[in-house]
Amino acid sequence: MSYCIEERGCFNSLEYRLYFKNSEGQYISPFHDIPLFADEAKNVFNMVVEVPRWTNAKMEIATKEPLNPIKQDVKKGKLRFVANIFPHKGYIWNYGALPQTWEDPQHCDSDTGCKGDNDPIDVCEIGSKVLARGDVVKVKVLGTLALIDEGETDWKIIAINVEDPEAANYNSIDDVRRLKPGYLEATVDWFRRYKVPDGKPENQFAFGGDFKDKDFAINAIGNTHEHWKALVGKEHGTEICCKNISVTSSPFICTEGDAKAVVEVQPASGGSVSLPSEVDRWYYFQKN
Repeated sequence: MSYCIEERGCFNSLEYRLYFKNSEGQYISPFHDIPLFADEAKNVFNMVVEVPRWTNAKMEIATKEPLNPIKQDVKKGKLRFVANIFPHKGYIWNYGALPQTWEDPQHCDSDTGCKGDNDPIDVCEIGSKVLARGDVVKVKVLGTLALIDEGETDWKIIAINVEDPEAANYNSIDDVRRLKPGYLEATVDWFRRYKVPDGKPENQFAFGGDFKDKDFAINAIGNTHEHWKALVGKEHGTEICCKNISVTSSPFICTEGDAKAVVEVQPASGGSVSLPSEVDRWYYFQKN
């Protein structure tokens, strides 16, 4: 299955949205309508790219909006950009999410002792290619890091695009440690300190910040997939929008016309707003 995207509004603005279409030209939800598995027998997953490597805009699947477009996160009425904490510049991987997964905020994870963060499970894609916002790529999982973000479990899956030139060399988290020395340590450092410039304390990790292996990661993905099935399969009182066009057992399924109407009321694509100069600032902090 192939997918394409349609931009609405100006990039770097509060109105910007990135909608998805399937190969038949139908508007879809990247959260609910793109399958989790690209090849279940081989444990190959679909990843929706939200943030290309080296960029700062905190883009994410809008879980509370109809059709769940990608938009920029907002805090106190302002667009969010991640800070550059020396020596990092922007996101240090292609960052995104696995569709049809959900970290249930009512479920206490038996491994971390914390509840989920109410979002799809996150992916750090480590390949050599800088991917594009809205790309849907097939990835193989290598391991995971368990971030505890303000008391919530926030799994960070480490994966690589199966079509990346380097993909054949990477089959485990140990391969990452061997072939990209320092990258896993930099990943922990990035997640530990990226909120410090906002006046927040350093983030914490389960398992002392150690990475868990491929099998553990795949099991975590499977658990979040089951939570998503429960979410989309019945009426509920959460703010998550489950409108979709393909989950036949879901009470939230809608028509192609309904999906089209969601997009048509959005402003037309209008180029890009210039970035604030603060986005390029480098922050220096002593590591604890």
